[in-house]
Amino acid sequence: MQITSSAISLNVADPAASAEFLERHYGFSEDMSADGFVSLSHPDAGFNVIYLRTGLPTFKPESVKGGADGLLVVFVVDDIDAEYERLQGEGVAITTPIETEEWGERYFQATDPNGVVIQLVQWVAVPESGS
Repeated sequence: MQITSSAISLNVADPAASAEFLERHYGFSEDMSADGFVSLSHPDAGFNVIYLRTGLPTFKPESVKGGADGLLVVFVVDDIDAEYERLQGEGVAITTPIETEEWGERYFQATDPNGVVIQLVQWVAVPESGS
């Protein structure tokens, strides 16, 4: 199998609001859009983020039609503290303040207008593998 590109597709009530949040605060750009659909990319992300309006009749499979409950969109960054300060300075409400897990993951979370949690992470220590 050869994978030529990757994307994550999220079903939200207002795709334009989520897209604008990623564009304004995370540096994404809109690649294409239509009624109920927005596809965004970032030169460093390695995948597109796609927002589909909840309830589109073309959304399949029907069994997963709904919201982005329980999902985190995670981006690894080089300077978590600088990103935290930058987003706070832009007025982004921080959902979870900076924390550092015992395995070396330093992170914080913000939530977009549709409730999608965006988590930024910096690895401050690499976990040791147990044997």
